[in-house]
Amino acid sequence: MSEPTTKFLLPEDQIPTAWVNLMADLPGEPLPPLSPATMQPAGPEDLSAIFPMALIQQEVSTEPEIPIPEPVREAYRLWRPTPLYRARSLERALDTPARIYYKYEGTSPAGSHKPNTAIPQAYENKQAGITKLTTETGAGQWGSSLAFACALFGLECEVFMVGSSYDQKPYRRSMMQTWGATVHRSPSTLTQAGRDQSSHPTGSLGIAISEAVELAVQREDTNYSLGSVLNHVLLHQTVIGIEAIAQMEMAGDEPDVIIAACGGGSNFGGIAIPFLRRKLRGESSTRFLAVEPAACPTLTRGVYRYDYGDTAGLTPLMPMYTLGHDFVPPPVHAGGLRYHGDSPLVSALVKEGIVEARALRQNDCFAAALQFARTEGIIAAPESSHAIRGAIDEALAAREAGEERVILFNLSGHGDFDMAAYDAYLSGSLEDPEFSEADMEAALARLPETPPVG
Repeated sequence: MSEPTTKFLLPEDQIPTAWVNLMADLPGEPLPPLSPATMQPAGPEDLSAIFPMALIQQEVSTEPEIPIPEPVREAYRLWRPTPLYRARSLERALDTPARIYYKYEGTSPAGSHKPNTAIPQAYENKQAGITKLTTETGAGQWGSSLAFACALFGLECEVFMVGSSYDQKPYRRSMMQTWGATVHRSPSTLTQAGRDQSSHPTGSLGIAISEAVELAVQREDTNYSLGSVLNHVLLHQTVIGIEAIAQMEMAGDEPDVIIAACGGGSNFGGIAIPFLRRKLRGESSTRFLAVEPAACPTLTRGVYRYDYGDTAGLTPLMPMYTLGHDFVPPPVHAGGLRYHGDSPLVSALVKEGIVEARALRQNDCFAAALQFARTEGIIAAPESSHAIRGAIDEALAAREAGEERVILFNLSGHGDFDMAAYDAYLSGSLEDPEFSEADMEAALARLPETPPVG
C-alpha cells in the first residue's frame, strides 16, 4: 500500500503560460475608474503618467487569458511552481473529517506571493524604457518583492514603507536594501503628501501610495508600481490558482471552500480567480471566503462607493468597498492588510454574493498560526494567519456537522521576519486594536461626490 502524499509538486514545464482574466466572466458591465481631475471615466491617458501601456492594456482587457512573456516565465522558474500541501498533522490535531490543503507561496525569494506580479511589472516597465520604479509597502512583502524584481531587470527602486511596519519589521527594510532599493519611513518629509500627514506618524498604505505616486509623476523616466488592488495585479497572481487546480487534481480532490486573507485583494484573487471562473461558468459549486482584520474591516464594514486609492487623492477613483481614503487603520502586525479599500474586482464579487467576507481579530489569528506552526512546521506571516484561522474555523465547523469538507487556503508567505509579533503574542502583550466606527464615519463623510455605483 502506497504512503499517503503530503506534498503535491509540479515540474517547471507546468509553470502557467497564460494568466486568467476574470473580467469577461463577471456578471454585468464593469464600472470604469474615474479621473481624479474630471470625475469622468478614466482613459489610458489618465494612467500613462505612472504605468506603461502594456500594463494599462492588461488592466482593461476582457480577453479570458493573457499570455505570460517568456522572460517572466524564466524568472518564475526561480521558485515556481510552488508546492501544495495536505495539512495532515493539523487535521489530526483538530480531529476533523475535513481535508485541508494549502498552497504555499513562501518559497519565493522574497518569502511571499508578491513576486508573482513584481516580476511582470518590472519587466514591462523595462521594456517601456523606464529606469526607476516607486512604490509603497505595508509589512514589507511587496517592497521587498519589487526590490528583487528591479534588481533582476536593472531598475532603480524607491519604497515608502508604512511607519508602523518600518518600526516593527527592520529586517524587511534590510532585505529591500540588500536588493538595492532605497527605503523611506512613511509619512516622510520628502513629499507634500507625507508632510500633510505628519499628524499620523504610524502611517497607512493610502499615505504611502500618495508619496510614491507624487514622486513618480514628476519624472518621465520613473513609474509607479502597485502591489495589489488593480486588475492587472490580480491577473498576474492567478499563477497560484492555475497551479492549484492541477495540484488538486493530483490529490484527487475538489475544494468545497477556498480561503485567503484579503487586504487589497491580490492574495485572495490569486488563488480564487481560476476557480471562480469555473463557478461563474456553472462548472463548480465551490464557496469562496475572503478574511480580513477586524481592525480594518473593509469588505465587512465599508461602503460600496467610488473612492481614491490613496490618501491625497492623486490616483483614479475606483468602485470598491472602502472605509474612506483618509481613514488610518490601527497598526496591526498584518501590515499588508491595512488598506482602506479593496480590489474593484473582489468588491464586485462580494457585492454580488459570490464571495463571502469575514473579519477576524489579531489574537485569534495568532492563536491559529501557533497551532499551525506546531503541527505543520511553517511560521506564517501575520497576513497569512488570517487564512489559517479561517481554515481552522471551517474544519471545526465540519467536525461539529459531522461532514467531510475539502478546504483549500492560500498560505501567502512566511513570518520569519515577523518574530516580534510572535514575541508579543507569546508574552501575552499582543493587542487587539479597536476599529473606530467614528473615524470611519468621519472619513466616509469626506468621500468625493461621484456617480452612484448601484
